[in-house]
Amino acid sequence: MIQWIRSLIFIGQMYLMMLIMAIFFTPWAIVQRSAAFTAVHSYCRWVRWTASWMVGLKSEIRGKPPTDEVLIAAKHQSFFDIILIVSAVPRPKFIMKSVLRFAPILGWYAKRIGCVPVDRGKRAQAIQQMIEGVKSGAQEPGQLIIYPQGTRVAPGADRPYKIGTGILYDQTGQPCVPAATNVGVFWPRHGILRKPGLAVVEFLPVIEPGMDKDAFMAELKEVVETNSDRLMAEAGFQAP
Repeated sequence: MIQWIRSLIFIGQMYLMMLIMAIFFTPWAIVQRSAAFTAVHSYCRWVRWTASWMVGLKSEIRGKPPTDEVLIAAKHQSFFDIILIVSAVPRPKFIMKSVLRFAPILGWYAKRIGCVPVDRGKRAQAIQQMIEGVKSGAQEPGQLIIYPQGTRVAPGADRPYKIGTGILYDQTGQPCVPAATNVGVFWPRHGILRKPGLAVVEFLPVIEPGMDKDAFMAELKEVVETNSDRLMAEAGFQAP
Protein backbone atom coordinates (compact mmCIF):
# COMPACT_ATOMS: atom_id res chain seq x y z
CA MET A 1 0.00 0.00 0.00
CA ILE A 2 2.85 2.43 0.80
CA GLN A 3 4.44 1.82 -2.60
CA TRP A 4 1.06 2.36 -4.29
CA ILE A 5 0.64 5.73 -2.49
CA ARG A 6 4.19 6.74 -3.42
CA SER A 7 3.42 5.79 -7.02
CA LEU A 8 0.25 7.88 -7.02
CA ILE A 9 2.11 10.94 -5.71
CA PHE A 10 4.86 10.39 -8.29
CA ILE A 11 2.38 10.21 -11.16
CA GLY A 12 0.58 13.31 -9.95
CA GLN A 13 3.73 15.42 -9.78
CA MET A 14 4.87 14.03 -13.14
CA TYR A 15 1.83 15.45 -14.93
CA LEU A 16 1.91 18.65 -12.89
CA MET A 17 5.52 19.21 -13.95
CA MET A 18 4.53 18.58 -17.56
CA LEU A 19 2.12 21.51 -17.29
CA ILE A 20 4.63 23.74 -15.49
CA MET A 21 7.38 23.07 -18.02
CA ALA A 22 4.97 23.63 -20.91
CA ILE A 23 4.04 27.05 -19.51
CA PHE A 24 7.71 27.91 -19.07
CA PHE A 25 9.11 26.60 -22.37
CA THR A 26 6.28 27.12 -24.89
CA PRO A 27 6.83 30.84 -25.63
CA TRP A 28 10.49 30.06 -26.36
CA ALA A 29 9.63 26.90 -28.32
CA ILE A 30 7.20 28.83 -30.57
CA VAL A 31 10.05 31.08 -31.66
CA GLN A 32 12.91 28.57 -31.67
CA ARG A 33 12.47 24.89 -32.47
CA SER A 34 15.55 23.90 -30.49
CA ALA A 35 13.71 25.03 -27.35
CA ALA A 36 11.15 22.27 -27.90
CA PHE A 37 13.97 19.72 -27.67
CA THR A 38 15.30 21.43 -24.56
CA ALA A 39 11.82 21.15 -23.05
CA VAL A 40 11.34 17.44 -23.79
CA HIS A 41 14.86 16.59 -22.64
CA SER A 42 14.37 18.53 -19.41
CA TYR A 43 11.05 16.84 -18.74
CA CYS A 44 12.38 13.33 -19.39
CA ARG A 45 15.34 13.88 -17.10
CA TRP A 46 12.99 15.21 -14.44
CA VAL A 47 10.84 12.08 -14.64
CA ARG A 48 13.90 9.83 -14.42
CA TRP A 49 15.25 11.73 -11.42
CA THR A 50 11.97 11.83 -9.48
CA ALA A 51 11.28 8.15 -10.24
CA SER A 52 14.64 7.25 -8.70
CA TRP A 53 13.86 8.67 -5.26
CA MET A 54 10.07 8.84 -5.11
CA VAL A 55 9.36 5.23 -6.07
CA GLY A 56 12.87 3.72 -6.04
CA LEU A 57 12.90 3.19 -9.82
CA LYS A 58 16.39 3.96 -11.05
CA SER A 59 17.18 3.98 -14.77
CA GLU A 60 20.15 3.36 -16.99
CA ILE A 61 21.06 3.79 -20.65
CA ARG A 62 23.37 1.13 -22.04
CA GLY A 63 25.13 1.04 -25.38
CA LYS A 64 25.91 4.13 -27.44
CA PRO A 65 22.92 6.43 -28.09
CA PRO A 66 22.94 7.45 -31.77
CA THR A 67 23.48 11.09 -32.60
CA ASP A 68 23.25 11.04 -36.42
CA GLU A 69 20.25 10.46 -38.67
CA VAL A 70 19.09 6.88 -38.07
CA LEU A 71 16.04 4.76 -37.41
CA ILE A 72 15.70 3.51 -33.84
CA ALA A 73 13.57 0.36 -33.72
CA ALA A 74 12.72 -0.14 -30.06
CA LYS A 75 10.90 -2.55 -27.81
CA HIS A 76 7.95 -0.69 -26.29
CA GLN A 77 6.60 -1.78 -22.90
CA SER A 78 5.41 1.44 -21.23
CA PHE A 79 5.68 5.22 -21.20
CA PHE A 80 8.98 4.96 -19.33
CA ASP A 81 10.93 3.51 -22.27
CA ILE A 82 9.89 6.61 -24.26
CA ILE A 83 11.22 8.76 -21.42
CA LEU A 84 14.56 6.95 -21.39
CA ILE A 85 15.12 7.03 -25.15
CA VAL A 86 14.16 10.70 -25.49
CA SER A 87 16.46 11.64 -22.62
CA ALA A 88 19.39 9.94 -24.37
CA VAL A 89 19.27 11.08 -28.02
CA PRO A 90 19.68 14.68 -29.21
CA ARG A 91 16.91 15.01 -31.82
CA PRO A 92 14.20 12.40 -31.15
CA LYS A 93 11.10 12.15 -33.30
CA PHE A 94 8.48 9.41 -33.38
CA ILE A 95 6.17 7.50 -35.63
CA MET A 96 3.08 8.09 -33.48
CA LYS A 97 -0.65 7.41 -33.46
CA SER A 98 -2.45 10.16 -35.35
CA VAL A 99 -4.88 10.77 -32.49
CA LEU A 100 -2.01 11.93 -30.26
CA ARG A 101 -1.82 15.12 -32.31
CA PHE A 102 -4.84 16.32 -30.33
CA ALA A 103 -3.44 15.46 -26.88
CA PRO A 104 -2.95 18.57 -24.72
CA ILE A 105 0.70 19.68 -24.52
CA LEU A 106 2.04 16.36 -25.85
CA GLY A 107 0.45 16.81 -29.25
CA TRP A 108 1.88 20.27 -29.85
CA TYR A 109 5.37 19.35 -28.69
CA ALA A 110 5.30 16.15 -30.75
CA LYS A 111 4.53 18.20 -33.85
CA ARG A 112 7.18 20.78 -32.95
CA ILE A 113 9.99 18.21 -32.69
CA GLY A 114 8.98 16.57 -35.97
CA CYS A 115 7.00 13.47 -35.01
CA VAL A 116 5.21 11.68 -37.86
CA PRO A 117 1.52 10.86 -37.20
CA VAL A 118 -0.07 7.79 -38.81
CA ASP A 119 -3.53 6.27 -38.69
CA ARG A 120 -3.59 2.81 -37.15
CA GLY A 121 -5.83 0.10 -38.54
CA LYS A 122 -5.21 1.03 -42.19
CA ARG A 123 -2.04 -0.86 -42.90
CA ALA A 124 -1.21 0.17 -46.48
CA GLN A 125 -2.25 3.76 -45.87
CA ALA A 126 -0.33 3.91 -42.61
CA ILE A 127 2.86 2.66 -44.27
CA GLN A 128 2.52 5.24 -47.04
CA GLN A 129 1.89 7.94 -44.43
CA MET A 130 5.05 6.92 -42.60
CA ILE A 131 7.18 7.08 -45.74
CA GLU A 132 5.73 10.42 -46.84
CA GLY A 133 6.04 11.82 -43.33
CA VAL A 134 9.67 10.79 -43.05
CA LYS A 135 10.56 12.13 -46.50
CA SER A 136 8.78 15.42 -45.88
CA GLY A 137 10.83 15.88 -42.71
CA ALA A 138 14.14 15.00 -44.37
CA GLN A 139 15.37 18.57 -43.95
CA GLU A 140 15.21 18.10 -40.16
CA PRO A 141 17.88 15.51 -39.29
CA GLY A 142 17.22 13.44 -36.23
CA GLN A 143 16.65 10.03 -34.73
CA LEU A 144 13.36 8.54 -35.94
CA ILE A 145 11.98 6.21 -33.28
CA ILE A 146 9.56 3.48 -34.32
CA TYR A 147 8.04 0.60 -32.38
CA PRO A 148 8.05 -2.43 -34.70
CA GLN A 149 5.24 -4.15 -32.77
CA GLY A 150 3.11 -1.03 -33.08
CA THR A 151 2.02 -0.83 -29.45
CA ARG A 152 3.07 -1.40 -25.85
CA VAL A 153 3.73 -5.07 -25.17
CA ALA A 154 3.71 -6.47 -21.63
CA PRO A 155 6.70 -8.54 -20.47
CA GLY A 156 6.27 -12.12 -21.61
CA ALA A 157 3.58 -11.29 -24.19
CA ASP A 158 4.09 -12.15 -27.86
CA ARG A 159 3.09 -9.65 -30.55
CA PRO A 160 4.13 -9.77 -34.22
CA TYR A 161 6.63 -7.37 -35.74
CA LYS A 162 4.98 -5.25 -38.43
CA ILE A 163 6.50 -4.83 -41.86
CA GLY A 164 6.28 -1.01 -41.76
CA THR A 165 9.66 -0.85 -40.03
CA GLY A 166 11.22 -2.91 -42.82
CA ILE A 167 9.71 -0.69 -45.49
CA LEU A 168 11.02 2.45 -43.78
CA TYR A 169 14.46 0.87 -43.46
CA ASP A 170 14.42 -0.08 -47.14
CA GLN A 171 13.10 3.18 -48.57
CA THR A 172 14.96 5.67 -46.36
CA GLY A 173 18.30 3.88 -46.77
CA GLN A 174 19.16 4.79 -43.18
CA PRO A 175 20.99 2.62 -40.63
CA CYS A 176 18.80 1.09 -37.95
CA VAL A 177 19.70 1.01 -34.27
CA PRO A 178 17.72 -1.68 -32.39
CA ALA A 179 16.87 -0.97 -28.75
CA ALA A 180 15.92 -3.45 -26.03
CA THR A 181 14.34 -2.75 -22.65
CA ASN A 182 13.00 -4.21 -19.41
CA VAL A 183 10.96 -1.21 -18.20
CA GLY A 184 7.66 -3.09 -18.26
CA VAL A 185 8.82 -5.18 -15.31
CA PHE A 186 8.65 -2.05 -13.13
CA TRP A 187 6.34 0.37 -14.96
CA PRO A 188 3.39 -1.51 -16.49
CA ARG A 189 1.30 -0.48 -19.48
CA HIS A 190 -1.68 0.23 -17.23
CA GLY A 191 -2.25 0.92 -13.56
CA ILE A 192 -0.66 3.09 -10.91
CA LEU A 193 1.90 0.93 -9.12
CA ARG A 194 5.53 1.63 -9.99
CA LYS A 195 7.99 -0.94 -8.62
CA PRO A 196 11.51 -0.22 -7.38
CA GLY A 197 14.42 -1.58 -9.37
CA LEU A 198 16.69 -0.74 -12.31
CA ALA A 199 14.94 0.03 -15.61
CA VAL A 200 17.21 -0.23 -18.64
CA VAL A 201 17.12 0.78 -22.28
CA GLU A 202 20.01 -0.69 -24.24
CA PHE A 203 21.03 0.53 -27.69
CA LEU A 204 22.28 -2.45 -29.70
CA PRO A 205 24.75 -2.67 -32.60
CA VAL A 206 23.69 -0.88 -35.78
CA ILE A 207 22.04 -2.78 -38.62
CA GLU A 208 23.53 -1.14 -41.70
CA PRO A 209 21.35 -0.32 -44.72
CA GLY A 210 21.16 -2.63 -47.72
CA MET A 211 19.62 -5.79 -46.28
CA ASP A 212 16.59 -7.47 -47.81
CA LYS A 213 13.42 -6.42 -45.92
CA ASP A 214 12.56 -9.91 -44.74
CA ALA A 215 16.11 -10.63 -43.61
CA PHE A 216 16.21 -7.27 -41.85
CA MET A 217 12.94 -7.92 -40.01
CA ALA A 218 14.13 -11.37 -38.91
CA GLU A 219 17.40 -9.98 -37.57
CA LEU A 220 15.67 -7.04 -35.89
CA LYS A 221 13.21 -9.29 -34.07
CA GLU A 222 15.94 -11.68 -32.99
CA VAL A 223 18.24 -9.05 -31.49
CA VAL A 224 15.51 -6.97 -29.83
CA GLU A 225 13.63 -9.91 -28.32
CA THR A 226 16.75 -11.79 -27.20
CA ASN A 227 18.24 -8.76 -25.51
CA SER A 228 14.94 -7.64 -23.97
CA ASP A 229 14.51 -11.13 -22.52
CA ARG A 230 18.04 -10.90 -21.11
CA LEU A 231 17.35 -7.52 -19.50
CA MET A 232 14.03 -8.72 -18.06
CA ALA A 233 15.68 -11.82 -16.61
CA GLU A 234 18.34 -9.58 -15.09
CA ALA A 235 15.49 -7.64 -13.46
CA GLY A 236 14.07 -10.82 -11.96
CA PHE A 237 11.24 -11.41 -14.43
CA GLN A 238 10.25 -14.99 -15.10
CA ALA A 239 8.15 -15.66 -18.18
CA PRO A 240 4.88 -17.54 -17.43
